[in-house]
Amino acid sequence: MLWLSEVLLQNPEVESFEDLKEVITARAASGERFFRMDIKPPFVDTPADWEDRLEAVFTAVR
Repeated sequence: MLWLSEVLLQNPEVESFEDLKEVITARAASGERFFRMDIKPPFVDTPADWEDRLEAVFTAVR
């Protein structure tokens, strides 16, 4: 199970929502099967529909 809070803690170099999407895509490609969004990304460029966008990049790899 991939948790958003875990991704953010493990990748302190992520500085924007766009960077976060790239990390989520890579984790999905590495075989993660489930993704939970337990916190809101703390970035200035985080859009209002951030949950939908992260889910879309996670599932697009499949």
